[in-house]
Amino acid sequence: MTEIDANIDGLVPAWLTLPDIAEELDIEVTRVRQLVKEGQLIAVRRGENRVLQVPADFIKDGKVVKGLVGTLTLLRDDGFADEEMLEWLFTADDTLPGTPAQALRENRGTEVKRRAQALAV
Repeated sequence: MTEIDANIDGLVPAWLTLPDIAEELDIEVTRVRQLVKEGQLIAVRRGENRVLQVPADFIKDGKVVKGLVGTLTLLRDDGFADEEMLEWLFTADDTLPGTPAQALRENRGTEVKRRAQALAV
């Protein structure tokens, strides 16, 4: 869980607090904290109160977006910090098209994972 810089904060279109995520996933907040601790979600402190928040695009239809956990694992294995992962996931790529986060939400995770693997080379 890291502080987020203003540039990366601006890339992410919407954020949810941990209680919001718990409600979306129909689980306890403690389980959301465990998902963050295990690296299945990225939470950062933002706002005046430094509340932990997760990008809203990581949740769809009451579940963690398919392919997100594997992509985060690949990026972490490539040496990316949480902030760098957020920047990569939410920076537009004309060849994708859109952002990697959008591609994951649109069930185009195979291409996103391929690109994440290529970063290690």
